[in-house]
Amino acid sequence: MWMWLALAIGAEVTGTVALRASQGFSRPLPSLVTLVGYGLAFWSLSQALTRGMALGVAYGTWAAAGVALVALIGVFFLGESLTWVQAGGIVLLIAGVLALELGGATARA
Repeated sequence: MWMWLALAIGAEVTGTVALRASQGFSRPLPSLVTLVGYGLAFWSLSQALTRGMALGVAYGTWAAAGVALVALIGVFFLGESLTWVQAGGIVLLIAGVLALELGGATARA
C-alpha cells in the first residue's frame, strides 16, 4: 500500500512542478509531463486504496506530502520564498497526517 502511495505522491509532485514549467500549457513537453504525472498520481492513489489503505489516511498523506514537497522544491530549486508562517503550516500539515494515522492505529487496536 505505502509503495503505491509514495508513487502517487512522487507523480503528483512531478506533475505540479511540470505544470509551472508548462507556462499555461504552451510548452508541449512540460504539459505532457503534467498530464502523465497527474494521471499516474490518481491511478497510484487508487491502487493504494484498493489494497486497503484508509481513505482519510491515504488522501491526507498524499495531499500533505505533496504540498510540503512542492513548497520545498519551490524554495530550494525555483527561487521561491518560504516564511516562518508557511513553514509552520507545513509542520501542522505533517502533524495532522500523523494524527490521522495514529488515530487509525488506535481505532484498529
